[in-house]
Amino acid sequence: MYKIIKKGAFQNLMQPNDKNSVPIQFNMTNELMPGDDSYEKLLKVASDKRVFHHIAALTDIHSKPGRKNPTGSVVATEKELLPQLTDSAPNCGMRLMKTPFFKGDLSKQQLEDLFQEYTKTIPTKTYFGTYFSYKDILEISKRGAEPVLERFGKSKAELDNTMLRGNMFGDQKITNQELFDSIPSLFFRIAQSRLGILGEAGNHFLDLLLVDDILDEKIADKLGIKKNQYVFLLHTGSGMFGQYSSYFYMPKKKEHLSQKVINVLSRATFLKKNIDWHQTLRKELPLYENSDELWGIKENSELYKHFMIANRASANHAFANRALLQIRVEQGIEKILGKKLELPIVYDMSHITITKEKHFGKDLWIHRNGSVRAFGPKRMKGTKLYEETGEPIFLPSSMSTPAYLGVGTNHNENTFFSAPHGTGKSKTKTSEVPEDKKALHSKMAKRNVNLYKAQSSGILEQDASHYKDVEPAVKGMTKNGVIKPVAKMHPISVLMA
Repeated sequence: MYKIIKKGAFQNLMQPNDKNSVPIQFNMTNELMPGDDSYEKLLKVASDKRVFHHIAALTDIHSKPGRKNPTGSVVATEKELLPQLTDSAPNCGMRLMKTPFFKGDLSKQQLEDLFQEYTKTIPTKTYFGTYFSYKDILEISKRGAEPVLERFGKSKAELDNTMLRGNMFGDQKITNQELFDSIPSLFFRIAQSRLGILGEAGNHFLDLLLVDDILDEKIADKLGIKKNQYVFLLHTGSGMFGQYSSYFYMPKKKEHLSQKVINVLSRATFLKKNIDWHQTLRKELPLYENSDELWGIKENSELYKHFMIANRASANHAFANRALLQIRVEQGIEKILGKKLELPIVYDMSHITITKEKHFGKDLWIHRNGSVRAFGPKRMKGTKLYEETGEPIFLPSSMSTPAYLGVGTNHNENTFFSAPHGTGKSKTKTSEVPEDKKALHSKMAKRNVNLYKAQSSGILEQDASHYKDVEPAVKGMTKNGVIKPVAKMHPISVLMA
């Protein structure tokens, strides 16, 4: 049914029959290839005349309901942005934090007490997180993680180890008025109590991992990673502020009643009849909600200007949220273990982005959906540490499976210098599927992993049985030059919604 050409042990190519469609490059073995739903969505995206050169599909490629483009993909365009290529959570991402603790330093009871503390201080499903003033929320929207560090009196050193120093606007200075012209004020009000929340999305987590093996001694040493060291891996995004801002600019069906209500209310109060780009949103989004065609925003248009402000401000809330959750992690260590410290981070990286980058000799818009930027040392020049190592990437565990730390290479242009953000959902089950939460906890216990909270109705879908095997994924990425593996880890304690 699908014309797939095997290009090597770890590469496959789909060449659509339509001559106007771009090819789709799968950087993986046959066993990691996705299901038919992903193929169909990729073929539709590949037929869009605005898509440049090819689509890169990474090892975690899989389809999600209601999304027009599979997770684990990278799509480039030249003069137009296609918001539906990315998920509705700008800067959902991960942060890897180093601890000074090694195997044997902490007892089972101390680890238990620590994560019991986190069940109280790191909320998953709640309406109220840490309260911020309206002024603070505007500063976070403009500057990202930095205002959070200022409020809690923390060193700003971690910004050196955060993508774009924790601010998607970079050097661009944004005014309050530009925010108000681009984002309904209601969203800022909601955001005042929505930081410091891990989130109720089933795949957001806080993991404590133990480093089992060092695979590249030189790079691991530069990154400060040692064998038998405990590290925290945090996965969360921009919360309700990011979702509402994205839905406001995206023709996507709303999944929850609150999203529908807020969206209708914000449009009714914000969109004006005498502003052209407001009317474009009002008229075009409903037309594209059920259309196979992707809705586009032309570069340098008035709509583009406001979309990018909303997108980057949303992304900044994710940087701020991860910075705040790290503070909660550190406070827990002080309370339970009696150690007051600031955990150095290896990196904080987004896996939902639309960024302007140069590839194949052209300035392109790179849409990474469930995939991370993975620049090699050459592209990381000027970042001190990472120009020596390459950009760090994380392959997290599927609750009870191994995890990997790697770095980007200089030989990865076929993926637009990208890497996967995990192993991805598998077509077939990779281990015994737990029937209920009791069976899930039992399975985790047999694998010597402690699971906390796990109250979400979708938690069973996050079990390792639903995910691809990380070992062939890492092997293929290594052979294809996507990453250079640095360390292998396994989970000790896992907190999920």
